[in-house]
Amino acid sequence: MNTNVESNTKPDYDRPINDIACYVTDYVIAHDTLYDTARYCLMDTLGCGFLALRYPECAKHLGPVVAGTLVPNGARVPGTQFELDPIKAAFDIGCIIRWLDFNDTWLAAEWGHPSDNMGGILAVADYVSRQRLARGHKPLSMKDVLTAMIKAHEIQGVLALENSFNRVGLDHVILVKIASTAVVTQLLGGNRADIMAALSQALVDGQSLRTYRHSPNTGSRKSWAAGDATSRAVRLAMMTLSGEMGYPSVLSAKTWGFYQVLFNGKAFTLPQPYGEYVMDNVLFKISFPAEFHAQTAIECAVKLHPAVVNCLADIDRIELTTHQSAIRIISKQGALHNPADRDHCLQYMVAIGLLFGELNADHYEDEIATDSRIDALREKMQVAEDPQYTKDYLDPSKRSIANAVQVFFKDGSSTEQVVVAYPLGHKFRRAEGIPLLQAKFARNVKTRFPGKQAKAIVEICNDKAAFEKLPVNEFMALLII
Repeated sequence: MNTNVESNTKPDYDRPINDIACYVTDYVIAHDTLYDTARYCLMDTLGCGFLALRYPECAKHLGPVVAGTLVPNGARVPGTQFELDPIKAAFDIGCIIRWLDFNDTWLAAEWGHPSDNMGGILAVADYVSRQRLARGHKPLSMKDVLTAMIKAHEIQGVLALENSFNRVGLDHVILVKIASTAVVTQLLGGNRADIMAALSQALVDGQSLRTYRHSPNTGSRKSWAAGDATSRAVRLAMMTLSGEMGYPSVLSAKTWGFYQVLFNGKAFTLPQPYGEYVMDNVLFKISFPAEFHAQTAIECAVKLHPAVVNCLADIDRIELTTHQSAIRIISKQGALHNPADRDHCLQYMVAIGLLFGELNADHYEDEIATDSRIDALREKMQVAEDPQYTKDYLDPSKRSIANAVQVFFKDGSSTEQVVVAYPLGHKFRRAEGIPLLQAKFARNVKTRFPGKQAKAIVEICNDKAAFEKLPVNEFMALLII
């Protein structure tokens, strides 16, 4: 046997790629209530995008790559007048919905925001619908969009359950690229073989580092990285459907495969089949535009605001009790250089809650951040892990995101320790949260659209039957300003 040659026998596609493709093409959503959650998710995600359009640093990224480019029957960008090719439209939609860190969240071994996939889904669904109409065919419906969202959520979330990309330095937007690639390939007319080929392209890409999310480099790329990922998914799907080949053993190939090069030689662990788990358990950001591991800490701080705001000079220390993931991602000291740095600082967000009794996107801007009281409070904060909080965070039956805050004064007295285990957007608080989520959406719509148009958007989104039947192109037309 000649040991100086390698076998060139092409293998079947790696099992994880095949499993995703089969799920996308074959799985039928069994529980109709999941479409309600998906619709609320779509509403909330779009609302976050409308709110982000108030910020010039976000808006500067939008529009055609080359000014003046026209795309007949292209994809629209909600809240704007842009009509773009679906690749750039996916980037723009992904950029606006993630800019303020206010859309949904998934927390497991890996973190992320499954609604980031909506950038590619909405852009492709609008483009496909308009192209179909131009040829005299039936457009996609908004229920098709919701189905794609449910499946993208599931792919991203199940892959995240026990596979920690952050532990090897990779950013979670790799999961956006994978999930978006799978569902948009199907929306574009691809079959199972096409989906597998496109997925292999997504995995063979060099993947984003987490550099821009962490001290001392935290910056605004984290606000458009998911837009970039979902846009890349659309590009790869379209290339595949033009006949570009796939790479079956992209994950498992010796020496050159993803596992060997980027995942310390480990194969993906998939503890459960793809189904309906993730959308059913997704976390909504209802209260605060903030990194999700801090949501309950801010809620604690807001509750303590009346007890501390008039005696700030008397504070000796502030004890923050949290879980391991919060410590790894958002516990930091020293100067904070920009809004992206501040919305990923646990101590900054808690200080805002204690000082103002609320937290909104404007609190991250320089005008507020120069308030010397904020850094004074940060310096008095002590962060500690409660192992039980970390255990409950990883427990699939709980998925707690617990935080506690207690303020101690120089005279030896203290406030109560305020503990919040589950944030308002958690499944355990759905009944409390959904009306507030709907109100959040209505407020955000009004920041972008005149009264009559805003009313029409809110009404159609709250009408389940009419919304699901609505052609995608008609819904997107409602969102042009």
